[in-house]
Amino acid sequence: MAADLNAFITEESIEGADAGPLADATVAVKDNISTAGVETTCGSRMLEGYVPPYDATVVERLTDAGATIVGKANMDEFGMGTTTETSQFGPTRNPVDPDRVPGGSSGGSAAAVAAGEADLALGTDTGGSVRCPAAFCGVVGIKPTYGLVSRYGLIAYANSLEQIGPIAGTVEDAAALLDVIASPDPHDATTREAGADANYAAAADGDVDGMTIGVVPELFEGAHEGVVETVRAAIDDLEAQGAETVEVSLPSVEHAVQAYYVIATSEASSNLARFDGVRYGHSAGHDGNWNETFAETRSEGFGEEVKRRILLGTYALSAGYHDKYYKKAQDARAWVRSDFDDAFADVDVIASPTMPVLPFELGEGIDDPMTMYLADANTTPVNLANLPAISIPAGTAEGLPVGLQLIGPQFGEETIVRAASAVEE
Repeated sequence: MAADLNAFITEESIEGADAGPLADATVAVKDNISTAGVETTCGSRMLEGYVPPYDATVVERLTDAGATIVGKANMDEFGMGTTTETSQFGPTRNPVDPDRVPGGSSGGSAAAVAAGEADLALGTDTGGSVRCPAAFCGVVGIKPTYGLVSRYGLIAYANSLEQIGPIAGTVEDAAALLDVIASPDPHDATTREAGADANYAAAADGDVDGMTIGVVPELFEGAHEGVVETVRAAIDDLEAQGAETVEVSLPSVEHAVQAYYVIATSEASSNLARFDGVRYGHSAGHDGNWNETFAETRSEGFGEEVKRRILLGTYALSAGYHDKYYKKAQDARAWVRSDFDDAFADVDVIASPTMPVLPFELGEGIDDPMTMYLADANTTPVNLANLPAISIPAGTAEGLPVGLQLIGPQFGEETIVRAASAVEE
């Protein structure tokens, strides 16, 4: 099955400790997370053959907890995509319908869990890249609060936005994986003490009696009719279990996608400048002209979507355009954060569809970047505000999975896990 779905780039076993909370679990690790002695490519020709000399902190924590890593999961190249079709190793297929995409960029991770090729998986979420494939594949995905999980050993796309997060078949299993990987790390100065003592798996008790859930009309606008109906039904079920729902407005989210892509591509253009063919990775060869070698290396090594985002980011940061684009995007980011702060003064969690659309057919949107970018409308605001969110299966529409997204305040993972477990029950 794994070969049919193309869920893995590298299938290789990394054994964990003999005992621990994950001693019986197999885990797929997204291929932008460093594994000592095992090739880590980011789904790119640029890093084909690159073998890291060290483990990412999350990988160390997995093996210390007894987990067995079964392979490096396929992904959109350098995390840039919504469908796992930009991978230089071919697209991953959705286990629910192999003619459709699994979502991205952590599509291989979600597909591996949905197909039973791994019990658990790690993905990374820069603008929805854990929650999108979780929704499309009918599994659970958590994007933690920025700073809860170490990014040491993660090959960066956009440092201020991305977090490593768990994917699993159930809320409790995803929360148990979060328990293992969440805590401060001296190698990553962005990690925080907040949330380190929480017990996320224990929070999956399904008790939403008295919880207030905010419903945001802006995050339902333009969504597929079947998605809206399915998500509304899941919210109604939470009300039947004792939760209260109120309407809250987040006017800033209308601008979130634009702000996200300016900030993310700007950070990407800086981060990916290190891939020059000199120190590691693909090289076009050395003929004595460094500029030509540099240009040819990057032209050969990067795919079309990565080149597009590097160019967009370089343009946004260039002299004369920094204030016009990048500064305005940061102002919009502050507005998004402020709107969420106001909303969480009145509600415990915020509910929306994870994705406003059903899984695309393979090839349907890969040549239409704008459609792909707009599909991230409901997930990108969470990353801009550095908040936690979970995608939980809400049901199906037209026979395809639909995800419900539950967003919490900073370090409110226990609350969103509790609400999500009620949906599951």
